Amino acid sequence: MVGVLSITTKSPYAVRALTELARCGGAAPVPIGELARRRDVPVQFLEQLFAGLRRAGVLRSQRGVKGGYAFAREPAEVTVLEVVELLDGRLGADADGIFAEAATAARTVLAKATIADVLERENRAAGAQMYYI
Repeated sequence: MVGVLSITTKSPYAVRALTELARCGGAAPVPIGELARRRDVPVQFLEQLFAGLRRAGVLRSQRGVKGGYAFAREPAEVTVLEVVELLDGRLGADADGIFAEAATAARTVLAKATIADVLERENRAAGAQMYYI
């Protein structure tokens, strides 16, 4: 039974980079190298992930000196589940029994969380850490 609840490294890396892109805010494109550096993601790997997300309409890109990536839709409209399924395929597609139940639970959690939510969680966690230092 292969790929029952398979999420590869693609999805977590993409969510990290998309969260950083959301942190940058605004409609101005952000260079992919900057996102990769800030979130410790290999640039070539991130380029592959973002190319797929661009084709799917999650991101838009701009070439040139002021080039980079920006959201094609608001970060609050992009769910973590959407990112996972664009990059890794349908979560739990071949699952049955208890694994199908687990996949449904995971899909529900990931469908409720948007990139904006992930950023908010990071901001709260950073604020909590700063408070206790």
